[in-house]
Amino acid sequence: MNLSEEQIISIVKELCLKANFNLRKDICLALKKAYLNEKNSKAKYILEILIENYKIAKEERIPICQDTGLVVVFVEIGQDVKIKCNLGNAINKGIKEAYKEGFLRKSIVSDPIIRKNTNTNTPGVIYYNIVKGNKLKIQVLPKGFGSENKSKVFMLNPTATNEDIIHSVISSIKSTGPDACPPYIVGIGIGGDLSKAVYLSKYALLHPIGFWSDKSHLKNIAKKIFKLGNKLNIGPLGVGGKTTLLGVNILSYPTHIAGLPLAVNISCHALRSAEKTL
Repeated sequence: MNLSEEQIISIVKELCLKANFNLRKDICLALKKAYLNEKNSKAKYILEILIENYKIAKEERIPICQDTGLVVVFVEIGQDVKIKCNLGNAINKGIKEAYKEGFLRKSIVSDPIIRKNTNTNTPGVIYYNIVKGNKLKIQVLPKGFGSENKSKVFMLNPTATNEDIIHSVISSIKSTGPDACPPYIVGIGIGGDLSKAVYLSKYALLHPIGFWSDKSHLKNIAKKIFKLGNKLNIGPLGVGGKTTLLGVNILSYPTHIAGLPLAVNISCHALRSAEKTL
């Protein structure tokens, strides 16, 4: 398969607009389920408003949230795919076009200290992964920083127990409180080195609610975190109730004998992503 710069730009543009205007189906279903199960009247009212907000965003093609995020892009490239351009440049051009056409807030500064806005919402953060085959998969995750700022990394001892891991994650959620617009979806990365754990925690957010993990022992940990997190009485936007978390997903990777890296990436209820495979 041969792909041109124009094709890449078009795909990324389409995905950025879709992610910002249309909430993922699994998040919508989780919110509706939470609304039906919630007993706290204030929490139930907030959930109703959130659901209505997503309907309006989709129908009127306006942003789900005013923070339209730093665009994180995961690219899975088949080793037989031929791309006739600088892939990174094409991806950033797609982001730029989407944020201009969609009148989406441009939130990226060119230097973390000088802090001059690029006025294009670029560059995005791009991760590349080479795989077998003749397909190209692009996933975009516009991540707002109200929740990103609350993410945590723990460099645990290799002797850390499941309870230690659970405690670390719950302490992160507790310290976040209502500040990052709950109910939350929590992505967790375990293993690798520090950077790999952080990568996995972000990538875990792309997995659907109810995925939990691809490993049974980690699935059990995710479910315990979900149960304990919903007993914190933080609730939607901090009004209380039993809907603090909508989902918890864990991904892992082999690590060094001397450590156990743990990253917790928190997303607000507006977890926006879109993907396409060619």
